[in-house]
Amino acid sequence: MKHPIRLFVSDVDGTLVRRDKSLSDATIEAAHRLAHAQVAMTLISARPPSGILPLARALGLTNTLAAFNGGTLVSPEGEILVARHIDADASRTAVALIRASGASLWAFADGQWYISDGENPHLAREERSSMVAPIVRDDFESLHGRIDKLVGVSDDEPLVAKLEADCKAALGGSAEVSCSQTYYCDITHPKANKGDGIAALSAALDIPLEETAAIGDMPNDIPMLRQAGMAIAMGQAPATVKAEADWISATNDEDGVAKAIERVLLPEVARHRL
Repeated sequence: MKHPIRLFVSDVDGTLVRRDKSLSDATIEAAHRLAHAQVAMTLISARPPSGILPLARALGLTNTLAAFNGGTLVSPEGEILVARHIDADASRTAVALIRASGASLWAFADGQWYISDGENPHLAREERSSMVAPIVRDDFESLHGRIDKLVGVSDDEPLVAKLEADCKAALGGSAEVSCSQTYYCDITHPKANKGDGIAALSAALDIPLEETAAIGDMPNDIPMLRQAGMAIAMGQAPATVKAEADWISATNDEDGVAKAIERVLLPEVARHRL
C-alpha cells in the first residue's frame, strides 16, 4: 500500500463476533495491540447503539462508532452525535410492503425495538445482538418520522430477496435497502449505508479513507470495502464480497478479525514506519 493504515473499521455480526455473538479473547488482545501501535479502531454495524457500545467497551475503543449501518453516529460513552431517521412517507411504504410480503416486521425507534410477531425464531439472537428487549405492537403509525431502521424478517430466502427488490423499486432514493443477513431485509435512511458510514467515520476521526482498512462479510459491506484503502473479507463471506477484497481472512468462528490485525494490519503499519 502507498498509504499507511491509521484507522481500522470492523463490521460486527459475522465479522467481529462469533456465531454465538461472543467476542473472543484473541480479538480483544489483537485490538489492544492495534491501539498500542497507534492505529484507531472503530465499529460499524446494522445493530442499534445498544448492541455495539458494550463491544466497544470490551475492546477498549475510544472513537466514534456507527450504528444502523452508519445512520447513527455515537460516542463510546453513548452520546448520540448524528441520527438519520427514515422519511415518514418512505417508512409507511416500507411497512406496507413488509406486511404484504408475509415477513415479520421490526422497527427500531427512540432507542426501542418494536416487533409485529412475538414468535419469530430470530428474536433470541437479535436480543443478544441489540441488547434491548423487544416490544410487541400492531400499530406502527405513531413511529413514522422517528424510525432508525425497519426490518423484514423471514427464513424464506426467495421471499426476502423479492422484498428487497420490491422495496428498492418502490422507495428509490428515499431509503437504503439491503440485506444484512439472508433472512433480514433492512430499510434505513439513504445515508445509512456502509459506504456513507465509513466516510462519516473517516471525517469524524479526521483520517483520510485511503489510510483506512475495513473488514466485513456480507454484500451490504461491499460499499465500505470499496471506499477503504485496504479491504478485507471474512473467510465465510460469499464470492461477491471476497471479489472486493485485497486480503481474505479466516472465518468469524476462527477469529478472522484478530488474524487480520496480526497478519496484515500490524505488519503493514510496521513496514510503513520502517
